[in-house]
Amino acid sequence: MSVLIDTPVWPGPHGWLFCHMVSDLSHEELHAFARGLGVSERAFDRDHYDIPAHLHERALALGAELVSGRELVTRLRAAGLRRPKRPRRALPRPGA
Repeated sequence: MSVLIDTPVWPGPHGWLFCHMVSDLSHEELHAFARGLGVSERAFDRDHYDIPAHLHERALALGAELVSGRELVTRLRAAGLRRPKRPRRALPRPGA
């Protein structure tokens, strides 16, 4: 299993801290792991899940590998699973 999780440092709703959880194997593996953790697919954002801090230890107990945020992104990119935000379309210039 190649599910990776970083440290919960990102502020979110309800005053909770969140971390990111990804797979460097497949999105299917990631979705299955999230279901086992009890996380809704609504928490999935392009290529990762936002996981509240209170589920962090459980994710580790279920086999997620703790990595730095930098390592998480590096491995996600190396696996070809990184889905960046879509770039904004340029607005037409006046008179063009």
